[in-house]
Amino acid sequence: MTAEVIAPESIHATSVDNLHQRVDADVTRPSAETNSVEQARVAAIVEPLLKEPEADPAQTQHKYFLPEIPLVNRYIDEPRSVRVAVVGAGLSGVIAGVLLPAKVPGIELTIFEKNADVGGTWFENIYPGVRCDVPAHVYQSSFEPNTQWTEEFAQGPEIREYWTKVARKYDVYKYLKLSQRIEGAQWDEQRSVWLIKVHNLATGEVYTHETDFLLTAIGRFNAWKLPNYPGLKDFKGLLRHASNWDPNFDPTGKSVAVIGNGASGIQLVSNIQSRVAHLDHYARNKTWIAASFSGDATSIKPIPISEELRETFKKDPEAYLKYRKTFEEKYWRGFDSWLRGSESNEKSKAEFIKLIKERLVKKPELIKSIIPDFSPHCRRLTPGPGYFEAITEDNVEYIQTHIKRFTETGIETVDGKHREVDAIFCATGANVDSVPPFGIVSNGKDLRDLWTEGGEYGFPYTYLGTSTPGFKNLLFVHGPNGSGRSGTVPHSVETQVTFYAKLLRKVGREGIKTIQPSKKATDDYVQYSDAFWKTTVLSENCSSWYNGGKPGARIHGLWPGSASLVAIISRDPRWEDWEYEYLHETGNRLAWYFGKGSTKAEANPERDITSYLKLPQDISLKDLHEQWWDIP
Repeated sequence: MTAEVIAPESIHATSVDNLHQRVDADVTRPSAETNSVEQARVAAIVEPLLKEPEADPAQTQHKYFLPEIPLVNRYIDEPRSVRVAVVGAGLSGVIAGVLLPAKVPGIELTIFEKNADVGGTWFENIYPGVRCDVPAHVYQSSFEPNTQWTEEFAQGPEIREYWTKVARKYDVYKYLKLSQRIEGAQWDEQRSVWLIKVHNLATGEVYTHETDFLLTAIGRFNAWKLPNYPGLKDFKGLLRHASNWDPNFDPTGKSVAVIGNGASGIQLVSNIQSRVAHLDHYARNKTWIAASFSGDATSIKPIPISEELRETFKKDPEAYLKYRKTFEEKYWRGFDSWLRGSESNEKSKAEFIKLIKERLVKKPELIKSIIPDFSPHCRRLTPGPGYFEAITEDNVEYIQTHIKRFTETGIETVDGKHREVDAIFCATGANVDSVPPFGIVSNGKDLRDLWTEGGEYGFPYTYLGTSTPGFKNLLFVHGPNGSGRSGTVPHSVETQVTFYAKLLRKVGREGIKTIQPSKKATDDYVQYSDAFWKTTVLSENCSSWYNGGKPGARIHGLWPGSASLVAIISRDPRWEDWEYEYLHETGNRLAWYFGKGSTKAEANPERDITSYLKLPQDISLKDLHEQWWDIP
C-alpha cells in the first residue's frame, strides 16, 4: 500500500492565507487613536504563523516515509536453531557429522544411512581384493591422521575400520539413523521445509521427517547396476555384481568370468586369478593402468608398510607429518598434466607405455589391446597392483570381443564363440549420471526428471556443484562437480562441508528462511565449466564417470579447475550469487538479524568482549578480526 504524502510547505501556505482573511474580516480599519494598539494585536497573531513550522526530525524533515516495523527481541549472537538432514554416512556423511556440529551453533543434525553401519561404498563393497586406488595416507581426514595403515593402497576392511573409528571418536553416532532408507523428499513451499519420506528397514515403518535443510551425501559409486545383456536371466550359475558380492562363494577351482576393467574389475581379477581354475576377463574398453593415481611409475604390486616404519610414525608425529605431506603434495601438483597437448601429459603417456610393456613381457600381444587411443587422464587412471601379472597367466583369457548374450551355461560373444563358466561377476560400475536415487521434488518438478538425459537440463545442473536453482535449502555433498581434478577426496569434502557451515551460520544468524543460487549465477558457472573442459584431455572421446559414461558428453563429475581453486572459492563465498527469503514477518532482511540492537556477550559480565586485545607478539595481522566465533 502506498501512503499519500502531502508537502508540509503547502499546508503552511494555505493556513497563513486563511489566517490573513480571518484577521481582515475580524479587524476593522483602526482609528488614529487605536492604530498602534491594533497593529500590535495583529502582529502578535500573524507574525508567529508566518514563520516556518518546527519540523519533527523523525517525521517531517524528509519527504520519504516507510512503514514502521516491529523489532525482534533477540541478541544478534543468539542464532536460531537450524534443522539439517544429511542423507548418507559414507566418507562425506561422516565428515559432515564431525565438522557441522563443531562449526554451526544451534544445528539440529540428523544423518540417515540405509546400511546397518557407516562406511558407504566401503561397507557395501566386500569383493576379494577391494582396495583404495589412492594411497591410504591421502585417503584420510586432515584432523584425524592414522599412522598405522598396513598397506600403501589400503584394502576395503581397513578403510572402513578407519572411518568407523572417526565416527565413534567424534560422536557422530548420536546423529545417525541407521538402516533407514530415504524414499523421497518434497519441498513444502508454504512452510519452507523439506518433508522426507523415510523407510525404516529394520521395522518396516515408513514415516516423514521434517527438516529446514537437506544435504545429500549419497556418494558416486554405490548405485550399482547389472548390464542389460540379452539372456541375463537365463544363466543358471552364480551371477553377481562385484558390489553385491556373495561372501559365501568360494572361487577355488571354478571357471569364472569377470566383465569390466575399471577399478573393481582390475582388483577382482588380481585377487582371484590364482585361486580359480580358469578366468575369462571381458575388457571392452581400453584404459590407462598406472602404479598409482598420481602416476608414479613405481611398483605395480601391493606395497605393505613395514611394522618398523609404522612404529616410527607412532612415536614421531613430526616424521609422520613430513611423510604424509610428501604423499599429499603429489596430488596437488601436476594440474597441467590434464591440459591438452601439455608436455607433462605426453611425459605421463610415455611412462605408462613403458610400464605396460615391462609388465606384459610374458604376453606382449596384449600390449595393443590395453594401450588406449585417448590421452592419460581422459578416464580416471586405474592403479592395478598385481593386475598385469594376473592377466599374463595361462589360466586367464583376455577378451575384447563384444558380448552378444548370456546363455544357461555361460557367455556368447558376437563372433559366435561360447565360453562356459560357473560364475559371472559384473564389475560394470555404478550409475554415474549423478541423478539422485530417490525423488527430490519442489514446485512440482522432480530433480531426477530435470537432470536425466532428455529432461529440461539433461545433465546435473548446479552452481559450483553445491546446489541448483528452484530447489531451496538443498545442498549436495561431494556430488556433481563436487571435487577438483587435483587434491584429495577427504580434503575436498572437508572444504565443501566448511563452505556449507558458513552458509548455515549465515542462515542461523541473519534470520534467513530459504536460500538458493540464482539462475544467472548457475548459468555463468556452467558456461565457464564447458569452456574450461574443452582445454583438457577429459573432452576427448572416452567413456568415464566424469562424463556420465557418455563419450563426448558434458563433464559434470569434477570441478572445472584445480583443488587449490576450489579451496580459494570456498573460503570466501560469493553471497551475491544467492537468492534469499527472510524470517521476519515484513520480509525486512535486517530486522530479525539486528534484533534488539546489541549482543548477549556484552550483557554477560563474565564474557571477554575484548578478545582482540592480545600481547603484540601474539597478534597475527592476517587473522586479526577474522574469527567468526569472536564477539565483537
